[in-house]
Amino acid sequence: MLSELSLELKSWQYRRRILEIIKTAGAGHTAGSLSCVDILNVLYNCVLNVSPANINDPNRDRYLQSKGHSVEALFVVLAEQGFYDNNELETLCRYQSHFVGHPTRKIPGIEQNTGALGHGLPIAVGMAKAAQLDGANYRVFTLLGDGELAEGSNWEAAMLAAHYRLDSLTAIVDYNTLQITGRTSEVCDNSPIDEKFTAFGWNVKVMDGHAFGEMRETLAEAPVLGKPTAVIAKTLKGKGVSFMEDAVKWHHGVPNDDEYAKALAEIDSAITSLEVVV
Repeated sequence: MLSELSLELKSWQYRRRILEIIKTAGAGHTAGSLSCVDILNVLYNCVLNVSPANINDPNRDRYLQSKGHSVEALFVVLAEQGFYDNNELETLCRYQSHFVGHPTRKIPGIEQNTGALGHGLPIAVGMAKAAQLDGANYRVFTLLGDGELAEGSNWEAAMLAAHYRLDSLTAIVDYNTLQITGRTSEVCDNSPIDEKFTAFGWNVKVMDGHAFGEMRETLAEAPVLGKPTAVIAKTLKGKGVSFMEDAVKWHHGVPNDDEYAKALAEIDSAITSLEVVV
């Protein structure tokens, strides 16, 4: 099992790669990827039973990234896991590349196309229902943005998941409180999210989306029998780069040369300090 320090080091390395591919492509959802990458780190390194070796095994766990616009984080984590060559990410957003701005099934390790907001949870509910009908034991995880919860399809899916008692399903909300045009509370206030999921009949947990030990314990916990689980992960948009943190302009901002150098310097400093102790 990876130590918390080893997980933290991986996340800094992921963050560096996210910035590299976004800078090369000249496009990307920077802050959202930095927000959710710690969650993906824990899922793929500590929780999910899925790897390149069992990618076609019907009993593998499923992961759907509903907040598909933060796909750069998923691309980087899947590459590190060995689903494809890391160098393929250099083609991000280029002509005829499969690495586009949203998840697509053309990429090994990606279960379904997502990115149109509000579609990931309904698909995940269908997968969990299929597992229930088949008597299968795999788990289904999906990552939602907090702003994305303004889409009504999420709440139809939440209602059905509870109705069908889909306890293999876990929905994680990347709760960074920002969306493309401002604070979620100002654009379309959907709080209190935990109480809404509870009212829909879900088992609800709240965790720090950057605390590796807490995330590992929360996400690996056995499901509550007969209830889907919602995990509200409190995160910081742009986490890890001082001038990108909690700033709406970096929702899909691409750093200029000076900003890029400053961001990498901050990340490299963190990597160096951790490499000494890991």
